[in-house]
Amino acid sequence: MIFQPPRIHLFQAYGIELEYMIVDRDTLSVKPVADELIKSEAGNYDSDLVRGSVTWSNELVLHVVELKASRPEENLAAVAEALAENVQYVNSRLSQWNAMLMPTGAHPFMNPAEETHLWPHGDSRIYETYNRIFDCRGHGWANVQSTHLNLPFYDDEEFARLHAAVRLLLPILPALCASTPLLNGKFTGSYDTRLKYYKSNQSRIPSISGKIIPEAVYSRRNYLQVIYDRIKADLAPFDPDRILNPIWVNSRGAIARFDRGSLEIRIMDSQECVKSDLAVVAVVIETLKAFVNGAFIDHEAQMKWKTETLANLLDVCMEAGSETVVDLPDYLKVFGIEEKKLRAAELWLAIVEKVMNDRLLAWKPMLDVILSQGTLAERIVRALHQDYGRESIVGVYKSLSTCLANNQTFA
Repeated sequence: MIFQPPRIHLFQAYGIELEYMIVDRDTLSVKPVADELIKSEAGNYDSDLVRGSVTWSNELVLHVVELKASRPEENLAAVAEALAENVQYVNSRLSQWNAMLMPTGAHPFMNPAEETHLWPHGDSRIYETYNRIFDCRGHGWANVQSTHLNLPFYDDEEFARLHAAVRLLLPILPALCASTPLLNGKFTGSYDTRLKYYKSNQSRIPSISGKIIPEAVYSRRNYLQVIYDRIKADLAPFDPDRILNPIWVNSRGAIARFDRGSLEIRIMDSQECVKSDLAVVAVVIETLKAFVNGAFIDHEAQMKWKTETLANLLDVCMEAGSETVVDLPDYLKVFGIEEKKLRAAELWLAIVEKVMNDRLLAWKPMLDVILSQGTLAERIVRALHQDYGRESIVGVYKSLSTCLANNQTFA
């Protein structure tokens, strides 16, 4: 998401990006027609197609399309309405290929080794370089769909406050929005399998993603030295022509774009419909506001949390979703909770109660589904009744696609 000058301050507006799979309406097999979709509307193979307040964009692979707010917006309800309208319109355009959009963070039975088609248009050298270095025919590259939230900051002081808050919240996000329990037609045993692959897909150059939880750096100068300079040095032997920019390849769970004045959260799995995605975004925003405003613990205390501790908690939440047992008393105290351990679902319930306000009230029905019935991943597993046959999976994911088309929750 491009934040154009003049820069804006904390929480004045937000960039929202939603990624969806393109699949066959009958079989749900991936359909690599994103380029033809954009061409059918734009007349050429552009990377971006602006339709008023919403822009369609290509991604690495041809069976994924991204719908995003064309500019930073403050009114999340207006963004949600525009995105939902574009989902319906995209589906109408895809009907000529007997295709439709499918939600969640990963396709449940795609075979990336055989079905991966990279975007071949424009300056495709970037994608070709990624493929040469990492081999993108895997789930971590070809089968990952997420919701991105771009948060503005004006200067180093605002960046420090925002980065400290985001680092503290990242570990428990999978307990709110995990949606990827299936790969290769099987239950993986993890509710956020997408993140597990996201964490390891660039292990050939470990500095690119680090521990997913960003390092405790709180200024532009330190971020460039600790993160971007190291990525640049480690990437150089693999990319002698310098096609890849370290700023582009940084794959932490939240990445700082100082050129745009934005911090982008990247670890939220796509949900079943636009309303659910925006409900998650809304509660994340309100929780970060509470951190920045000192409603939980002060800024100095936030800055002291170790990356390793937060990364370990993230790993546990990837596996168990809302059922994660958070047995870190000091972490619970961050939110004013005195218990020594608590289920992540109970922690999120407590957080939502603390940050609930008029802005968040509109999203309460969708949040109630998550908080009472578990993450989308848990609801998917429950709906399958331990039947992981292709017919059963197709049935559930067709229901999810209907939820996306009609902007309804999967309860």
